[in-house]
Amino acid sequence: MSAHTSKDISFVVEPGGRLQGSARVPGDKSISHRSIMLGALAEGETRISGFLEGEDSLATLKAFQAMGVQIEGPNKGHVTVHGVGMQGLQQAEQDLYLGNSGTSMRLMSGLLAGQSFDSVLTGDKSLSGRPMRRVIDPLRQMNAVISAEDGDTAPLRISANNRLEGIDYDMPVASAQVKSCLLLAGMFAEGRTCVTEPAPTRDHTERMLAGFGYTLDRDGSKVCLQGGGTLRACSIDVPADISSAAFFMVAASIAEGSELILEHVGVNPTRTGVIDILRLMGANIDIINEREVGGEPVADIRIQSSRLHGINIPEELVPLAIDEFPVLFIAAACASGQTVLTGARELRVKESDRIQVMADGLQTLGIQAQPTDDGIVIEGGQLQGGTVFSHGDHRISMSFAIAALRCQGTVTIKDSANVDTSFPGFVELAKGLGLSIRIA
Repeated sequence: MSAHTSKDISFVVEPGGRLQGSARVPGDKSISHRSIMLGALAEGETRISGFLEGEDSLATLKAFQAMGVQIEGPNKGHVTVHGVGMQGLQQAEQDLYLGNSGTSMRLMSGLLAGQSFDSVLTGDKSLSGRPMRRVIDPLRQMNAVISAEDGDTAPLRISANNRLEGIDYDMPVASAQVKSCLLLAGMFAEGRTCVTEPAPTRDHTERMLAGFGYTLDRDGSKVCLQGGGTLRACSIDVPADISSAAFFMVAASIAEGSELILEHVGVNPTRTGVIDILRLMGANIDIINEREVGGEPVADIRIQSSRLHGINIPEELVPLAIDEFPVLFIAAACASGQTVLTGARELRVKESDRIQVMADGLQTLGIQAQPTDDGIVIEGGQLQGGTVFSHGDHRISMSFAIAALRCQGTVTIKDSANVDTSFPGFVELAKGLGLSIRIA
């Protein structure tokens, strides 16, 4: 079902229930994107398992097929990428349409900035409103020829260029997408490219580059690479996405009598802020069976229900949980006392303004939620039923579905088609674990 036509999907969730059993949520979105990008540029055949078959990562896959890369699958999470080497991509016959995926657009703008052909990157209405200047400015410092619409938004037009130069860039805002964009551009640049981040962000790109045999130097918050290297194909087993697991971590925490095991979850330390925050709120979460798969740490996560209490969320955890805040706001609504988030202005420029949209929905359900410039103040209380609007944001739809576990009436969530971008099969999985949810 295409996201263009199916805007009228609603979730209807009956109140109450508890979660029991075990589940493996879909594969990590960040790693799925990167496995296609690096596999395409590698020498040889890259085999991927656990690939996320959501619209965002499929947009990346289709874009590389359009540039002449032979890719088989996905078939039950299995994908084979026949790498064309660093210089083997070809000009696409039409614009590269990336749907709702900010990761695809930001990373590919770096990867395409040093190619010998022109590219145009387009997206849906939501993506076309998201800020791209954060990648355009540093890419221009590297001599990239790139133009955007007024307001520095997509479509992005990238001109053929074999004169990229490495730069030493201090990122003004902690962003894994900007860092990854510049490292990918740096592979095609003369000399060395270094990126320094103001706070730690996810490091999947660095880990995967190393897995494909590309040398990186890391020194504290700075990572550097030399242009002109090559990538060697490898096998990648994509861990389950902690951002998708987070919905069920909160669900099992807030629904009395729940006990749940989430299997094979990626527990990369740059992504586990959600676990740290929930534990600070009193959640009962155990990380068991830890192992390493393809350079990424993986574990099973056991959650038992517990009484949560409000906290002041430590700002150093914010970049490590940036995608999980919508569902953490649901945890805060179910906690006793007040939860305060600051230092999260980034949430206002996601698939929606997640601070405002979550605040509106929580207020509809009877919770005091006061948005601030860079965060929110939430008073825990009794959730009521009602109709909330997701504004087409997948994480907001799923968060309010989880909220129904503690609501006094039915919750209807409008405009929920985009859940397929990150979590295909969400409704079936949630139903199987004990959530009373249906699609209307």
